[in-house]
Amino acid sequence: MVLLVRHGKTPTTGTVLPGRARGLHLADEGRAQANQVAQRIAALAKPPVAVYASPLERTKETAAPIAAALGLRVRTARGLIECDVGTWTGAELKNLAKTPEWSAVQRWPGGFTFPGGESFADLSTRSSQAVLSLVAEHPGETIVAVSHADPIKAVVAAAAGTPLDLFHRVVVSPCSVSAIVYGVDGPHILCVNSTASLSDLALS
Repeated sequence: MVLLVRHGKTPTTGTVLPGRARGLHLADEGRAQANQVAQRIAALAKPPVAVYASPLERTKETAAPIAAALGLRVRTARGLIECDVGTWTGAELKNLAKTPEWSAVQRWPGGFTFPGGESFADLSTRSSQAVLSLVAEHPGETIVAVSHADPIKAVVAAAAGTPLDLFHRVVVSPCSVSAIVYGVDGPHILCVNSTASLSDLALS
């Protein structure tokens, strides 16, 4: 089972498109969220055996209390990194929403490539392959993968067989947990965007 965790809130969450910008850390609320999700994950009857995070500060800072609660270390998995939004890095969302390209981002993401950056199609392939690679390293075990909203949405959509053009319909809140079991007959989604108790996952 893979527990996909979005990083906690940062000072710019919801207002800026940070992309892969360095130096963006969790806000106080984000650190509190990280501590809370750590306790929820640590309470599982079958605790995770490994904690992975994308290379960016905000994911590693979210993963740190999770790993500490489990007595593990945070491992870096580059494939979990945020989408490369190219020249849009650091732009305010209210300004991007006024551009003609924004409609394509929302309505036809499968055909959109960020100027000077990555396409959503490449993001989907890369993030899904990263998760499958981690699953292969831990057969039959539970792991945590701390990533970003769009990579997690893309992984969930791929597991559900949902077209990439509809992946924005998946909601992934800060420090939410989305759980997927990958078996020989394919993936099974146990929960998406969970911000409550994970006790039901003990049945998996």
